[in-house]
Amino acid sequence: MPNVIALVSTGGAATSGGSSAGKDVMPPEVKDHAVLTKYKAEKADGGSKRGNPIEKIPFQFNPKEITISKSAKWDRNPAKGAKKAGPPEFSGSEPCKLTLEMFFDATIKKDTDVVKSVEKLFSCCVPVNEKDPKPMPPLVVLTWGGTSSFNAFVTQVNAKYTLFSATGTPIRAVCTVNLEEMPGEPRPQNPSSGAITASRVHDLVEGDTLHLLAYREYGDPALWRPLAAYNGIDDPMRLAAGQSVVLPAMSDLLNRIG
Repeated sequence: MPNVIALVSTGGAATSGGSSAGKDVMPPEVKDHAVLTKYKAEKADGGSKRGNPIEKIPFQFNPKEITISKSAKWDRNPAKGAKKAGPPEFSGSEPCKLTLEMFFDATIKKDTDVVKSVEKLFSCCVPVNEKDPKPMPPLVVLTWGGTSSFNAFVTQVNAKYTLFSATGTPIRAVCTVNLEEMPGEPRPQNPSSGAITASRVHDLVEGDTLHLLAYREYGDPALWRPLAAYNGIDDPMRLAAGQSVVLPAMSDLLNRIG
């Protein structure tokens, strides 16, 4: 079974008289809105890397939840006649998958073009250069404040129009966007220690969680526990913006496990 981590925004929100259909509406003074940025994918060893940015798809309202899942393949090779199953053997990791919702409502912000916003999301499912013998999907990166997701490609977009004008034009939509990690070039290693990253300090911003920091820094959200232990954090659900978190080298972090 995959591990599933829900990354929940802790930022304050104000609701707008029920017209947001139960979604949180960020107050106007909040400037760090989430954005999906679409990039041209360039071929690289083992996958692709970001090329030039194509366009930005801003969130009208910051996401209430972001779900990241990670799974691995474990094979068992039972011996003939054995009464018990053999030990599992690791055969590889599946790519990370990220799911989020985007909510567009022209009744709250009059200059919002709901149909155009949905079409931008649909365009993420189409190769940038369809004439290429081996076309690649565009890369998409979710950024929110000082954090950003892994390089990903969009595997599916489901758009549900929930409100229409008198002329039949959609003026409200809820979109579920599924992203999958795109393999890319390996991260450079610290030449002195061979660690994935050198120790550094990160100042938390609104929306940061230890799960997200662990994934962005080490590629594994499950490392949030040793990261919390390394920093002496007793309650990872009560992080404050501006709080400093030390991000050690991978080798130092793994010393905190078992």
